[in-house]
Amino acid sequence: MTKLSEGAIEALAKGSACNDCVLQLVNIRKIDGANGPPRFRVMMSDGRHTLSSFMLSTQMNCMAEENLLAPNCICLLKKHVTNILKDGRRVVIILEIDVIKPAQDAGGKIGDPTPYTEGQTKAPQPAPVPESRLPLQPQNRNEAVNKGFNRDFGKKAPSAMPSTPGGGSKVVPIASLNPYQSKWTIRARITNKSSIRTWSNSRGDGKLFSMEIVDESGEIRVTGFNQEVDKFYGLIEVGKVYYISKGSLKIANKQYTSVKNDYEMTLNGESTVIPCDDGCDVPMMQWDFVSIGDLENRDKDAILDVIGVCKSVDEVTRLTTKTNREVSKRTLSLMDMSGKVVTVTLWGEEAEKFDGSGQPILAIKAAKLSDFGGRSLSASFSSTLMINPDIPEAYKLRGWYDKEGHTMDGQSLTEVKGAGGGGNTNWKTLADVKNEHLGHGEKADYYTAIATIVYLRKENCLYQACPSQDCNKKVVDQQNGMFRCEKCDKEFPNFKYRLILSANIADYGDNQWVTCFQESAEAILGQNASYLGQLKDSNEAAFDEVFQQANFNTFVFRNRVKLETYNDESRIKATVMDVKPVDHKDYSKRLIMNIRKLAAQ
Repeated sequence: MTKLSEGAIEALAKGSACNDCVLQLVNIRKIDGANGPPRFRVMMSDGRHTLSSFMLSTQMNCMAEENLLAPNCICLLKKHVTNILKDGRRVVIILEIDVIKPAQDAGGKIGDPTPYTEGQTKAPQPAPVPESRLPLQPQNRNEAVNKGFNRDFGKKAPSAMPSTPGGGSKVVPIASLNPYQSKWTIRARITNKSSIRTWSNSRGDGKLFSMEIVDESGEIRVTGFNQEVDKFYGLIEVGKVYYISKGSLKIANKQYTSVKNDYEMTLNGESTVIPCDDGCDVPMMQWDFVSIGDLENRDKDAILDVIGVCKSVDEVTRLTTKTNREVSKRTLSLMDMSGKVVTVTLWGEEAEKFDGSGQPILAIKAAKLSDFGGRSLSASFSSTLMINPDIPEAYKLRGWYDKEGHTMDGQSLTEVKGAGGGGNTNWKTLADVKNEHLGHGEKADYYTAIATIVYLRKENCLYQACPSQDCNKKVVDQQNGMFRCEKCDKEFPNFKYRLILSANIADYGDNQWVTCFQESAEAILGQNASYLGQLKDSNEAAFDEVFQQANFNTFVFRNRVKLETYNDESRIKATVMDVKPVDHKDYSKRLIMNIRKLAAQ
């Protein structure tokens, strides 16, 4: 028969440390949470006493739901924490427990245990003698009530304990936090801190920031609003350890975070955040990497962690949102040992300060997966980016890439990246485009090619467009100094020039007619549409010279091809989505890679 840890129940009831004790589970009861996950209350026995003040942490719920924890089973209590409720009662939160003998093998209840009550095992106390006894001092009240508490945490009374700065409350693991606790302090490392985000709506203006914290038991997301932004944002530094207490806990919204916790924390007016100088034993960031090759099997909008080599990176662009707010955007290509490549979009400050030179290893925590044009990732407000992180996965990836990965072109999971460009993937020659019948399928095809301008059709390349910011419709000259836009149903005293440029591009194997709209046409001609419009009206020779100068220049083209039918005639229509100067260093690397591939064959 398995021997139970006699005396363990009394020690646990008093708040004493008692890990790795062997207990028998007498009863387990499910308690449905009002808004959160259910909780399980457990009665345990050490063969002498029973105690019903055990609760499973929500991370351990699966053991109860799978009936691994059943009456009479023998368990090894490996890790726990004792919480003190408002009424003074103690609850033992089970953080880690192993079943060492299932219920069916235990042979029934061990011993004849009786419910434990405080003081039943103590020797009778003599009558108090008022004359020889000093009054109980307030700072020693906790010591008098809970001697086990003081034994756990050192040699000082709680009021003098430097390890519990959160108002004297006990330091507890993150995994034990729940909305039903009132007093607690956690000691955790900041692994991510967002920038300050503002909002404005009918209820007023506001600001917020969020951070992610971790200790040896788990992690949790923390958000601060308005006054808490002013109070804490400048204090908190990523990578450092802090004591945090008196935050509010609620059910976590899993749609916006990959943090593995059923709850999330909000800082409030009573919250405290105090630096901890001795936090070397608190772990660093926790990662749960997903292979880029496995992204095709994940659900749209999934929040996940990825790590890869930054193969290429685009320049920063500026976008205007629907609320007329400008935001910075940058795209890059990430590849890992699966040989697959995915496009990642960075936003805001991260986009502006990101340096992809030297093809660094990039780890992203809490990236959002999109199915736009295949599979792509976006680093959102709550994501964490680390360049060349000091973790085993990064060293392994760097070794693989330097040895063999740099010779691989990589298969892109991202088929299209909109009019703004995208990674230089799906390289083709113009002969490949025809021979492989790109554009003949149900959907358009996208490819990247290096080609040279051999002819530009300058006739009808400019038109007068509506001056409204979001309208590019051609206007009608009313011959009275006004210009009418049918789309806006308005007349304007002015217009703006827009470009639609038809060009013939060629490489060593073939040529192709392509259509270039405003941004790509301006990049090819080296002049903006407004200047070209003025030049056309005032100096025809100078206008022609711009087109002559643009001929025989070589660019990297990102093109869209689709078979279109007009007047019963089908033909391939090619549109330039993005055009850039040739990066000869990158181009040479790709040529060397292709030579090695051919040599290997």
